[in-house]
Amino acid sequence: MHGRRFADARSPYRREPETRPISYTWAFLRALPLLLIVAGACHDFFTPSDFRAGPLFTAAPLVAAPLYSLRGTVLSGVAAVSTVLAVHLGLGILEQADAVTESVTIVTVAVLAVLVNVLVRRTHARLASAREIAEAAQRAVLPEPAARIGGLDIAARYEAAQAGAFIGGDLYAVQDSPHGVRLVVGDVRGKGMGAVAAVAVVIGAFREAAEQESTPEAVAQRLERALSREGTRRDGLDAFEGFTTAVLAEIPHGAGVVRIVNRGHPAPLLLLPDGTLRELEAREPAPPLGMGDLGSLPDRAEEWAFPPGSTLLFHTDGVSEARDARGEFYDPVHRLSGRVFPAPGPLLTAVTEEVARHTGGRATDDMALLAVRRPEHP
Repeated sequence: MHGRRFADARSPYRREPETRPISYTWAFLRALPLLLIVAGACHDFFTPSDFRAGPLFTAAPLVAAPLYSLRGTVLSGVAAVSTVLAVHLGLGILEQADAVTESVTIVTVAVLAVLVNVLVRRTHARLASAREIAEAAQRAVLPEPAARIGGLDIAARYEAAQAGAFIGGDLYAVQDSPHGVRLVVGDVRGKGMGAVAAVAVVIGAFREAAEQESTPEAVAQRLERALSREGTRRDGLDAFEGFTTAVLAEIPHGAGVVRIVNRGHPAPLLLLPDGTLRELEAREPAPPLGMGDLGSLPDRAEEWAFPPGSTLLFHTDGVSEARDARGEFYDPVHRLSGRVFPAPGPLLTAVTEEVARHTGGRATDDMALLAVRRPEHP
């Protein structure tokens, strides 16, 4: 019941202390241009004329430029200039040289603030377009699997280390086949478009091999050959940066077992219905994909019991290598032992939220998670 309680108690408990200060700060910033204008007017009316509030009036449109719309920025500039002229008129100094200079300066800054606003808006539009393109690319390269495949409940989650980033080197794929439900979870070494290209190669090769190959070992070999072939085709700066850690699994239809081939990837976790957790460590470690030049070892699938009501959790090292401020790793084995989750979705929510708390929101690596649950009653 620990997992259920954690999964249900989310936003009100965790996010309220974080979002309230942000909301207050944002409201203050939005009001700051008006506050600066009012403070400048009060300063000029109630202090000696030798002390002028020109810098406050000047700052108002500059503060508004990155925060307001174009219309709001223009209105802030007009309000600052109008208030200064009204103050000068009320004090009887409208035609004095210092007052004229101050007014011209504020008008110039207001015009510059409008130009800054236009540039900021254009930059935001380009960034939004780039994010939309990246999101579309991720959906094309890394589509979210269906919630139920081959009689199994499925949930997947991709969490980028940087806010606004959508694609990277982590990958997952699930496919039903004549041999059972087959899946792959992996992590490509490197970043950028080279890593994305490797993700596309691995997932493309997996989907083809999952249908055609009779064993998970043969699927792993197909992925190895695909990466090797693509690495040979590319050269120079466009070449693949290195290897890909991956774990492949096959869950035969109607059998309470899972067959796993692990190529240098973090071990899957098996969460049993009573809260017991087993780490499915490979008995014979194998090198990651793409390291065939160092010598190849024959892949051997290892078979594990996968009883009804159990959940398999696959993850990348963005989970197991997430560090807190003291440099301590997040340990999913310790954190999830003894807990029961009603479905794959709440399990992934619990893990991602715990990792975020553990790192204080300062994760340095993307993480991909895939949970597969065998229902108690098919």
